[in-house]
Amino acid sequence: MKEETVQLLKDRIRNQLELGSAMSDEEFSSRIEREVFRWCLDHPITAGEKIQLVRRLFHAFRGLDLLQPLMDDPAVTEIMINSHKEMFVERRGQLSRLPMAFESKERLEDLIQSVVAGVNRVVNESTPIVDARLKDGSRIHIVLPPVALKGPTMTIRKFPERPLLMDDLIACGALSSEAASMLSKLVRAKYNIFISGGTGSGKTTFLNALTQFIPEDERIVTIEDAAELQIRTVPNLVSLETRNANTEGKGAISMRELIRASLRMRPNRIVVGEVRGGEAIDMLAAMNTGHDGSLSTGHSNSARDMIARLETMVLSGADLPIAVIRQQISSAIDIIVHLSRLRDRSRRVIEISEVIGVRDGEVMLQSLYRFQEDGEREGRVLGALRRCENMKLQGTWKLQMAGMTVAEIEAGITEGEGA
Repeated sequence: MKEETVQLLKDRIRNQLELGSAMSDEEFSSRIEREVFRWCLDHPITAGEKIQLVRRLFHAFRGLDLLQPLMDDPAVTEIMINSHKEMFVERRGQLSRLPMAFESKERLEDLIQSVVAGVNRVVNESTPIVDARLKDGSRIHIVLPPVALKGPTMTIRKFPERPLLMDDLIACGALSSEAASMLSKLVRAKYNIFISGGTGSGKTTFLNALTQFIPEDERIVTIEDAAELQIRTVPNLVSLETRNANTEGKGAISMRELIRASLRMRPNRIVVGEVRGGEAIDMLAAMNTGHDGSLSTGHSNSARDMIARLETMVLSGADLPIAVIRQQISSAIDIIVHLSRLRDRSRRVIEISEVIGVRDGEVMLQSLYRFQEDGEREGRVLGALRRCENMKLQGTWKLQMAGMTVAEIEAGITEGEGA
């Protein structure tokens, strides 16, 4: 359907609404249908096109306008609006530009204000950046001019109605069944696991999949900037979300405050969606003070780089000697799982490493699994996550405390001396 037609009918309906009172969705939909049928008397179209046009017009007034069909499309995982004239979507891992556009910058601004008002947030020239979560769980990030030079910018990251399980990740080649089996045992044995990776590498998805291995009888507290986790296997669950300051600059609730508050809730485990700054010291302290089995994620280019980034984060929140920080990291984190998005857009586990201690002032890692590439076929990267030769899990005391034997540890990962 041509945008000129949509705009014409939108103007007609808008003019009628100025004279009428508030209507329910059903009444408003009927009003749109009548206007479309009236227009069709001179412009014949198919029944399917009529239905599509009615939906498009309804979404323009009561939904997300151009974005609503994209929000309803399960294949779309990300919507990127660079300006009112420039829109991109990620569909099944492939990025493409949309042929449609908003009628004006003002229309996009109106839509943005409608969205943020619906989630009790404020965005304007004085506070031009906002992160929020839509009612369906999608995460939205907005930047307004003058910070955004092209015009209002909006990015929406969608999440599936049914969270991906570890079996789904194995099926799509993200990791091997052997590595997944090992991780499931480490989660049950309360190893502290940190997931690292770049933007869009699947950290939150993988974190969510790991939580399915947490025993049902435990109490979990999740802490996130924008709630994304969909933990459905643990009934005793508390979900906490940070809060931005209000228009007066008051009322903000930070990640650090939530981590400290969670310690008073008697959690068995704490799941921190993502650490970005000074809250890293509080997360490490929680892991070191009886909350074994905690999980978190962070941005980095490799497992080794994640250690360096954690050091920087802790330094931003606490004035501690670097030697003390490294000892804290070594004591707190047992396993680092690093994910990456390969050149074929697939998301894979690239490395699983164990933190084995501090040596010569440096945090030491040993790789248990690494992704080995086997070439390329029809644009898809071939390869698999394979166990590193002669590598043994060093820290096994948590497995022993969980009552697990060597035979229960996944084939190929043999028990070394307890760390």
